[in-house]
This record gives sequence, C-alpha cells and structure tokens, in this order.
Amino acid sequence: MRTALQAAVGLLLALLAARTGASLVATIALGAPAEPPAAAAAGAADAARPSPTPAALPAPAPGAALAARAEPVASYTLRATLDPAQHTLRGEGTLVWRNASREPQRELFVHLYLNGFKDPRTAFLRTPVNGFRGSEILYYYGKIQVTRFAVREMGGADVWPGGKPTTPGDPDDETDIRVELPQPVAPGDAITIDLAWDAELPSLALRTGHHGSFHMVGQWFPKIARLEPDGVWAHFPFHRLSEFYADFGAYDVTVDVPEGFTVGATGRLVEEQRRDGRAIRRFVQEDVHDFAFAAWDRFLEMRATTDDGVAIRCLYPAGNEREAALEIDVVKFGLSHLGAAFGRYPYGTLTIVHPPEGAEEAGGMEYPTLITTGGSWLWPAVGLRFVEAVTMHELAHQWFYGLVATNEHRHPFLDEGLTTYAEADALRARYGDGSAARLFGIEIDLLAQHRVGAIASGHNGAVAQPATAFVNGEDYAGLVYTRPAVLLATLAGVYGEDVVRRAVGRYARENRFRHPGPEALLEAVRREAGDEAAEALRAGLFDRAWVDYTVATFHSWPADAQAAAPVADPAAAAPPTDATAAAPPTDATAAAPEEGGREAPAYRGHAVVRRRGSLVLPVDVALYGADGRVQRARWPARESVARIPYAGASPLVAVVIDPDHRVLLDEDLANNARRSDRDLLAPAVLSRASFGVGLALTLLGP
Repeated sequence: MRTALQAAVGLLLALLAARTGASLVATIALGAPAEPPAAAAAGAADAARPSPTPAALPAPAPGAALAARAEPVASYTLRATLDPAQHTLRGEGTLVWRNASREPQRELFVHLYLNGFKDPRTAFLRTPVNGFRGSEILYYYGKIQVTRFAVREMGGADVWPGGKPTTPGDPDDETDIRVELPQPVAPGDAITIDLAWDAELPSLALRTGHHGSFHMVGQWFPKIARLEPDGVWAHFPFHRLSEFYADFGAYDVTVDVPEGFTVGATGRLVEEQRRDGRAIRRFVQEDVHDFAFAAWDRFLEMRATTDDGVAIRCLYPAGNEREAALEIDVVKFGLSHLGAAFGRYPYGTLTIVHPPEGAEEAGGMEYPTLITTGGSWLWPAVGLRFVEAVTMHELAHQWFYGLVATNEHRHPFLDEGLTTYAEADALRARYGDGSAARLFGIEIDLLAQHRVGAIASGHNGAVAQPATAFVNGEDYAGLVYTRPAVLLATLAGVYGEDVVRRAVGRYARENRFRHPGPEALLEAVRREAGDEAAEALRAGLFDRAWVDYTVATFHSWPADAQAAAPVADPAAAAPPTDATAAAPPTDATAAAPEEGGREAPAYRGHAVVRRRGSLVLPVDVALYGADGRVQRARWPARESVARIPYAGASPLVAVVIDPDHRVLLDEDLANNARRSDRDLLAPAVLSRASFGVGLALTLLGP
C-alpha cells in the first residue's frame, strides 16, 4: 500500500514530468529550427513511420500447429473441507503420476509450500527482501502435515517419511520433501497415490491465507515436483522470490465450505450440493498444472461471456462494482487480443477475484483459469490505470505461466518478463498513448513506468538468473519484470512491433504445454527478426548488456572549402574509451541530396556519434540544417564510434540520435542531441523528467 503523502508527491511528479519532458521529440523540436512546409514534405519519406493502431489485433504468428491438449503427467482428484472459523483445511484424494522421463525413478519430491509459513526459521521467512514481495506482516503461522501417502501399486505402502521430514540439506525447512519408493517406477509407468493431509492457513501472506472470513487458498496440497525428461527432479525449497513449476494434468477438486460462502476456483463448476449447512462444489479442469480457490461469505458476483464462449466471472466486495465491470471489460479485450497474439485461450472459464480491503496480499496473482486483482476506486476516478494494468498482467500470465509453463524458480523472467511485455502491448492496443494514465488530458504510456525499473536495475545483475540469486526485491522486480519487457519493446522499436510480436507469439504457440527454456525464446526471435536481434536479446538477458548513445560533436563547412576540414571538438578525435570499442571511427550512410540531378550541396560536414555499452542495436540519426531541412542516416552501431556524413544547402546546426524514441533502453536520453551552440539539447532536466513519469506511477502503485 502507498501513503497519501506518497500518492500526492507522485502525482505532482507525474504532472511535472509529463509537461516538461515526457516527449523527447517535442523537446528537440523546441530547441531545433522550425521545419518549413517544403522541407517537411521533402523529408517525409525518410522521417515518417507508421504509428500503432490502438484497436488493431496482431497477426497470428507462423509456426507449428497449436497443441490442443497437454500430455497428462500429474492428475489430482481431491476434496478440501474448509473451516473458515479456525482457518483450517482437511484434504484427501488421489494423485496419478506418470514417469514421463527417460530414467526409472526410486524417489519422488513433493512440495509442501504451506510450510514456508510454519515458523521464522523456514527458507521463506528467514530470507526477507527489501521492497517487492516483502511487505506482509504474518500474524498467524500456517503449515501442512501429510497423514497419508500410500502407493497402490506398491502394496498400498505408506511411503511418507517418518518423523519430521525436512528439505534436503536444510533441517529448518519443510517445503521440499524427498520420498523414497520401495521399488522403481519405470519410464512410462504410472502410480496412484492415496493422499490425506491437514493444513492451517496463515494470515494472508503474498499468495495464500486468511483475512477475517476471506480465504485465499493457494499451494494448499502436497504437490509433486516436476521431473524433467532427463530424469532430474526440478525441486526446490519455497523461497520468497520464487514461484512455481509443475507438470500438467487433470484436476477434479471438490470444495466443501459453509453454506453462506461463495467460492471462485480453477476450472468449471460441474456439480453443486447443499446439505447439513454446507455447500459442496465440484470443479474440474484438464490441461492445467495447479488449482486454487477463494472463499468468502460477502462476495458479490458479476458475469459476462465472450464472443467465443468463455464464461467470465468476477467476485468482488460491495462498493467495487465499478472496478468489477472494468476488470471484466479488460479481460474480454485481453482474451481476444492476447489470444490472437499468443494462441487462443483454451479454457471455458476465467474467474476474477477482487480481494476486499485489508486482503491486498491476495491481489495480483495468477492461477490456471483464475486471477486475483486489486486496486482502489480512486485510481480509475483520477485517470490512473492500475486496475486495468494488474488485471491485464494477471490475465497475460495465463499464457506464459499457465500454457507455456516455464520453470519460474530457475528462469523467472520467462514468465514475468514476457507477461509484462504482453501487458504493456495489450494496454497500448486498448488505450493508446494513455496506457498507464490519462491525467488532465495528459496521456502517459505504461512503458514510461517500466523504463524506470529497467534502467535503474540494468547494472545490478543479469536478467537470466534463478530467483534465489537476486539480492533483494527491488533487483528482482527490475530485472525479472521490467528490464526484459523494455528490452523486448526496444527490439520492437528497432526491428518492428509486428515482428517482435510475431516472435513472442511463435514462442508461445510452438511451446504450449512444453516447459521451454530461454533458448526457445531466442530461437523464435532469430527466426522472426534475424540473428542480430536474437544476439541483442541474448546479450541483454545473459550479459548485462546496456547502451547509451551520445552525440560527441558535429561540424560543417562550405563545400568549396578545404575538403578535410578540422574537427570542431577535441572529443571527436579522441579514441574510443568504451571497453567494447576496437575499430576506428567509420562512416554511416546518410541521404545524398545531390543525387538525381539535384543542386550540389553548399555545405558538407559530419557528426561524430558514440555507442557506450555492449548492447548493439541500429539507430537513426537526424541531421538538422539551418534551413530546417532534416536528413536521416541509419547507423548500424556495430562499432562504438562513427562519423555521420552531412551534405546540404545550409550549415549543420543540430544532431539527434534516435529521434523516434525506438531504443527505450538508451540509458541517458539527455546526451542524444546537440545543437550548434555546442550544448546538449534539453540538458539534465530532460533526463530527470523522462524518468519522472514512471517514478511517479511507481510511487502511486497499489
């Protein structure tokens, strides 16, 4: 939550930034000579680029046919009986598990996530993080105790370890349990395990627990870890920054609650009974890898159905009718837009849970066919799209967390980073330039907010690292969520929005139900955008690659003067200082105004431009003549310094790198432009203002 003071300060920062520096192009236009109509017409072919159509849906990506079903590996038939007064749950049922690896298995690994809340010594609670995912106060502990784990095919033996089983190598943690089997399970064979357990739910913490009579029940049952095809178990203790990883299967879950409680859950409701003051509901869903539910005795309900038959159900507290309607509207649009981009949503239901006041820790989470949202009525009223953003973000998880199902412990960016990219893309398609906010007529794009975290975290570590390697929540948020999203948006600016959207779409479609790693994303980008784009993505994800373009200097002289004119600034003659620079300055190609019988140029010159950092991306350079004519050159930027030639009817008076803002990861926008008085255009205030919008929105966030 944010205080009122933080919100007020953030709002002022947002307004100031939007009015003084949200648009670099506008600032440059004020500093450079006005472009006369004739010159504008002459330069239109070079300068004009199509703008995205807000309501346009992306074209489907080519590639393999979309998988219709997941191969079932871990299927559960469960019954959960909730006592909301005691905040306890009794569970029983069966797990049918198949060895889908190439190796026989003499052991299983089982996640007991609820034990992360058992006491202060657990891996979850003893590793607090600053900032992101570190704000909950645990008033009541929670735990899970397995009372039966019997394998039918092995004589019905209860194989659960005796005593107090703990995480391997960690006697204080009980979230990752090794279970020895009396005989091996051969590749392709299946076993049926009879389960029983008792659980105590904690006070609401991050993803699960209770607040009053509201219960968010996630990660509540003994959950078998995923076995990789090579026979290695992907098991791990429950860490604060880590999320989940599991095999697909069919879930058939009966939820037993007091009669006055409404339940929202994964899957479709297939049966409902009421007896002895209890409401017993059965939910079924195939092709998923988890099951969660929310139960509360004060939920109101709103329903809608999409054109292709997906039943949307929103559960919300009284007073949040406006937010519920807005969330349904966002989900309807998102199912269409995201489905067109990444493959049709394959399920028949989507449930939205908007937690009540005080239960904010339950908000902003994804489970198969169920998302939790949040946000105050205040945000839409003042033009801030936080409700829309959290709804679209959690919905986009249905593709990357849900359908592609990557290892969130080992490569969290493959879910959160791609989801954040998809969220920004979808909200821009829905709301245009005002995808983050529209304040007093000023439109602010969501990527302005994401850019803050992306730039601030860029030197703190690699994006592609395990969740447990991040030193705090701030680095995790910046490197896992925003930096990969802004990196993809940068590639979209450079190589084309449709190209990158197709690449991510190819990745999502070809890897549906397949649990891919980063190499699959790199290959999809290579096939759609080319080797250079794929290498830039790889460097940005694995090598901490960054970029900062700068105009070092420029000079022009009368064409009839000495051909080798002196360099105007000693900095231009200095050798490159960046560690990646090895080649001497080279020339980029610019428009040649004298071609085609045009009048010979009266002035010649060049600009010296530099690329700092190891992220290699081509970029446009705009050369402004004193008469207002603008020439553009495409600089491949493979070298760290280059001369951009100029030939025109008037002296060269200003130079701007990336005039269309395509390279969002450019670390310092203030040094992208220089004019004839040898001062940078829009000095330090521009740099501060360009971050101000995103910073303010971050402060204002729910």
